[in-house]
Parts: sequence; structure tokens; C-alpha cells
Amino acid sequence: MAPQQRRARSRRAAVVLASAIVASVTLAAGPGLSAGPGAARAAVAPTPLPTAQPTPAVPSTPTAPPAPAPVTPPVPLPATPSQSPVSPAAGRAVPDFGVFLDSGPDGVARMAELSHWLGGTELKVAHTYLPGERWRDIEGAPGFLDVWAQWRRAKADRTLVLNVPMQERNEDDLSDVQVRWLLRQAAEGAFDHHFRALAERLVELKVPDTVIVLGWEMNGTTYTHRCGPDPEAWKAYWNRIVATMRSVPGQRFRFDFTPSRGRDAVPWTECYPGDATVDIIGMDAYDQPSGLSFDEQVTEPYGLQQHVDFAKAHGKPVSYPEWGLFRNGDNAEYMRRMLDWIEEHRPLYNTLTDYCPHGVWQCSDNPRSSRIYRAALYGRTEQPAPLPTPPPPPAPTPVPATEPPDDCWPTGLGDWFGHWLGGNLCVRFDWWTRSR
Repeated sequence: MAPQQRRARSRRAAVVLASAIVASVTLAAGPGLSAGPGAARAAVAPTPLPTAQPTPAVPSTPTAPPAPAPVTPPVPLPATPSQSPVSPAAGRAVPDFGVFLDSGPDGVARMAELSHWLGGTELKVAHTYLPGERWRDIEGAPGFLDVWAQWRRAKADRTLVLNVPMQERNEDDLSDVQVRWLLRQAAEGAFDHHFRALAERLVELKVPDTVIVLGWEMNGTTYTHRCGPDPEAWKAYWNRIVATMRSVPGQRFRFDFTPSRGRDAVPWTECYPGDATVDIIGMDAYDQPSGLSFDEQVTEPYGLQQHVDFAKAHGKPVSYPEWGLFRNGDNAEYMRRMLDWIEEHRPLYNTLTDYCPHGVWQCSDNPRSSRIYRAALYGRTEQPAPLPTPPPPPAPTPVPATEPPDDCWPTGLGDWFGHWLGGNLCVRFDWWTRSR
């Protein structure tokens, strides 16, 4: 993404934060309400996409997404969306998924609308990004996280995923020399207190089990929190942040190490900080660069297959915090294959990026991919487990038959009397003489 676009995104993030603070006043009236109809949405309209540019030799993944434009009408679909070209295994629940719809309160409000578009299939993952302009934003400024925390607390099986920058001025195009100096300061503990403040804020909001996507796409060149200028200092810094946040009483955070797919500026394996401080190994996997097939996305160095293999070797679940269309337009083949990949590899969670050019619901530019995505997920509600078949009642214990003694004559009163008297009744032959 061009530098001027990244700066525009940072300004929009500040507007979203201001809107979120105002919106938090209305939480009692329901999640996702803003101070005025369409106010936040109008303030964060996305920058138009640039004209076609030459594809760089090392493709960069998109930055943390800007807020989307107002929701466009859904793409018309066939009458039977459940007839999907994707073939999920029969009887398997859909992997936990979400869709990034907006960084602010609108992102929560639109989740219910998208669920309705998917025939009632529930989004169990909410995904947002902390602004990275100033440290006070990274600490979780009051008002920004409240509506997300309220959504998470509403149901026990929901997951909140929060992308957390590791540096302020995170999209200000700092040089490698500046980044290296910051990383070495960070590795010595200069910024620990900011992350303690964030951890305390999340525990205070009663979302201590938030998934923290820390320093995402560190293998690229976009962010100040990138790894390349000093991988050893970056890994030491990651470990300090995790140790600091885990030291806060009541926390149950999970930390997601998420590079972008492919080699990018530096192999992401060189940035891996170790199994002790990583809970999930994620990957941001967009359909790029131009002309790259899905099979090549799987097999390229540091691609989808190496991601799965690396996670398995380290005993970690995988995730896809960002995925979607990008450089190849309305690529229905990519959408079908990526949904199949997710179904096969069962990530802990995945969140599609949904705004143009990536989107399938808020963007009308991708009607074929939209049909495939909706058909694959339409009406996939979890079925209750079948009740166990009760065991048959035990058969009554038969009363053993007994023969009368030789000096006794049976009365012939029937089985009913015999059952209640505990045996067959008989009259002894010598009853007269015995009574005298």
C-alpha cells in the first residue's frame, strides 16, 4: 500500500477511535450504536484504490484494513444457496469464523446483518485492530474496546481477536535505522508499561481470554513493528511483551504469531520467538500477487503448506486472521480453494477481510466469489448432539419353580398366590395327626 494511503488510514483510525468513545455512551441501548446515523461511516470512507501499478518483485500484503464504505446491497444469489461448490464433510460443524467489517462500533453492528445474509449461520469471532498512531491508542483508550468486549461477553463460545501494534507511529515509514534503534530499546524493556496497561484494560473489561495478534505481518516492510532490521531484538521484544501481559492477574490471553504469506522482506521463520510465548501460528493470506495460482500459494516458500507444517512441528494450532481477494479480481477459484483449505485444516479461527477489493458482502465488485462464500456458509448452524438411546428396562427376575415335598399336597391356588406367598402352597398329609 502506498505511503500516502497508509497515512490516510492512520488518520481514519483516529476518527474511528473518537467515534467509538462517543458510541460507548450508548452501549446500554445495544451494541454497535453510534452517536448519529451514519456518522462514523461517513467519517471513515475508504480511499479509492490506485490505478494499476507494476507488481513488485516481493509482493507486500495489505495493511491493517481501513474502515469500509457503507454497506452495499447484497449480491443476488441463486434460490438454493445451500447447494455449494464447496463440499464440507457431512455432519462437521463449520470452523469458528468471523469477518472483519469495520474497526469501530459499526464492525459489531454489521455482524448480525452478515449473519442474516448467511441464513442464520453465527459469526463466533469478532476481529478488530488497535490504532497504532500513539502509545495511548495501543494501551486501549477508553471507549474503543467497550463495544467489542460487550459482544464477547454476551456468549461463552465467542472469541475476540485483537491486532496489537508493537510500536507507535506504526505506519509512518520509519527507516530501517530508526526501527533497529527502537527494537533495541524495546528489547531492554523501554515499552513494557504500555502493554501492562493494555492487559489491565482487557481484564477490566472482562475479556481476559482475548486472542492477541501481536506485531502482525512482521516479515514485511509496511509497519514500524517489522522484524527485518533486527530479528534477534524483535524476538526478545515479543517475549518481553508476552511476559508482561501474562503477569497481570486474571489474564488468559492467547498470543498469535501471524506473518504474511510467502517470504516477503524476510523469511518469517527467522522472526519466530519460540514455543513458550506463542499459542497460535497464524498467516495473513490474500490472493496476490497477480497471476499466482492457488496451488502456487500453497507450495511457494513460506506459503500455505509450510505454514501448516511449521505449526504442526511446533504443536500449535493455525489461524487465518486476514484472508481474501486482492490482486486477481473476482477470483472464484481462489475463494473456492481457500474455503476448502480452511475446511481441511480446521484452523482455530479465520476472519475474512470484507471491504473492496477484498470483500464479498460489502463490496459488489466480486459477485462470483460472493456466491461461493455465501453458499459454503449458508445456514450452517451447529446441530445438537443426538440423545443417547436409553437402555431397555431389565427383565423381571423369575421366581424359581419348586417341587412340593413328598408328604405335601399342592393346593392348586395358582401362580399369583404362589408369587405373593413366596412359593407354592401345599397341605401336609399328616396335618391332623401333627395337630393332636
